[in-house]
Amino acid sequence: AIYELSCEAYKHLGKTSNYYWIDPDGSGALGPLKVYCNMTEDKVWTTVYHDLQMQTPVGGNNLEKLSVLQLNYSATMDQISAITSSAEYCEQFISYSCKMSRLLNTPEGNPYTWWVGKANEKHYYWGGSGPGIQKCACGIERNCTDPKYYCNCDADYKQWRKDTGMLSYKEHLPVSQVVVGDVDRPGSEAKVSVGPVRCQGDRNYWNAASFVTSSSYLHFSTFQGETSADISFYFKTSASDGVFLENLGNTDFIKLELKSATEVSFSFDVGNGPVEIVVKSPSQLNDDQWHRVNAERNVKQASLQVDQLPLEVRKAPTEGHTRLELYSQLYVGAAGGQRGFLGCIRSLRMNGVTLDLEERAKVTPGVKPGCSGHCTSYGMYCANGGKCVEKYNGYSCDCSKTAYDGPFCIKDVGAFFEEGMWLRYNFHSPGTSMKDLVSRTLLSSTDAEITASPDLNLNKEELSFSFSTTKSPCVLLYISSYTQDFMAVLVKPTGNLQIRYSLGGTKDPYNIDIDHRNMANGQPHTVNITRNGRDIVLQLDHYPPTSYSLPATSDIQFNSPKALFLGKVI
Repeated sequence: AIYELSCEAYKHLGKTSNYYWIDPDGSGALGPLKVYCNMTEDKVWTTVYHDLQMQTPVGGNNLEKLSVLQLNYSATMDQISAITSSAEYCEQFISYSCKMSRLLNTPEGNPYTWWVGKANEKHYYWGGSGPGIQKCACGIERNCTDPKYYCNCDADYKQWRKDTGMLSYKEHLPVSQVVVGDVDRPGSEAKVSVGPVRCQGDRNYWNAASFVTSSSYLHFSTFQGETSADISFYFKTSASDGVFLENLGNTDFIKLELKSATEVSFSFDVGNGPVEIVVKSPSQLNDDQWHRVNAERNVKQASLQVDQLPLEVRKAPTEGHTRLELYSQLYVGAAGGQRGFLGCIRSLRMNGVTLDLEERAKVTPGVKPGCSGHCTSYGMYCANGGKCVEKYNGYSCDCSKTAYDGPFCIKDVGAFFEEGMWLRYNFHSPGTSMKDLVSRTLLSSTDAEITASPDLNLNKEELSFSFSTTKSPCVLLYISSYTQDFMAVLVKPTGNLQIRYSLGGTKDPYNIDIDHRNMANGQPHTVNITRNGRDIVLQLDHYPPTSYSLPATSDIQFNSPKALFLGKVI
């Protein structure tokens, strides 16, 4: 397979939102399809589109009893099923706008309109409702225009009304047809909209088991790979060897193992003696990071790939039979009498089918479902000081202590300031993070109600922000207090940066002037200021940090900070 199996896999290669080709069953029969991967949230959304226009009109002068709207997707039903079955959640928006056109004929009648989903089944529930409930969203929320009915459209008004909502029972998705019934009376009109199918999460990608003793293994039914075998998985270990999986026949067998800290081996026998392919890695594979293995065998050749290392290929021998005849169970994590595997195996797919390692591990001694330690492999994707947080199935980036947002902390949290505009954050009692502050309001010169805590004193603070401006002089940032203490960062008339500290004990504020760089050149600049007592470290952009010291007479406590102003001094 040349494409990744899912949007989740692309995300963990550090990719951003875009259209991608995915191949949900590897080199199985389904073939690749093009989807949109939305990576802007913790969990990735996979979207498959169809060709039905939004607000497609139905009826008006139609003499037919039923109008059938057909949806043609950019993928086959089997391909979409592969996505929905491995997803954690799927949804599809559906909307019916009506003028004298009843929808489900509630409360008691036979529905006039229905939709057809997976496996050509008819469904008589609408968006915002669920299987077996002949109601629209307003009927469940009890806010229909006419309380006698469970859909707005069923009241049969002469004015336009609509019933909309999400279909989220993924076993029924996608919508392949909408059949509209009540549009054959004079004055009856309807419009139908169906959104794309959107699925979130990929259970297969994170389906993992941890092998905690070398004698423990999972067993599955015999691998049916007579003429072709396509096996892929991720592993993570600190052990230098161990068998990933093995399946035996009388003389035939297939086996994948970690032979040494730098070697993965794929071996098999189809009746003409064992064939072995070995990939040697220039770096250690037992570094407790995720590594990917892809092994394929067909009647012509066999291949093995580890991570992005070169593919090793071996042509099939000319003699012997070509069918792999196996009888034993498939063993994962060990093999008969040999040293087992210690560590984690994840997302194990054999001929397009993901083996449910987690379920099997729940009932197997010495094997635990799931795996910890994803941050060692993926933590580097948490940018700009974001912190990688371990989760049972994967990881997320905590951006709360950064000036960034989004799944990888790379989306700027910022604002454009016009002249005379400023932003004020009130400091709250300790324990409230900057991002949680309530008063993120753009204020005029009137004072906001202060809910800060005057007993907050700082001996040290860290401040980092980015800015770009062509205006000088200007105030970038100012921190006021309930006392005379303050701190400010400004651009002087010359375009140079100045940092001012006034913590008491000195007649004038202590100024740090950066005179040799023009900061008002319209380019983005990053400022990092760390103060610990008297010591101040300043870093600008990618230049080396510089150290400064407050005067000996200066206080070292920032007393009772009150508010932070961006853009203007008050």
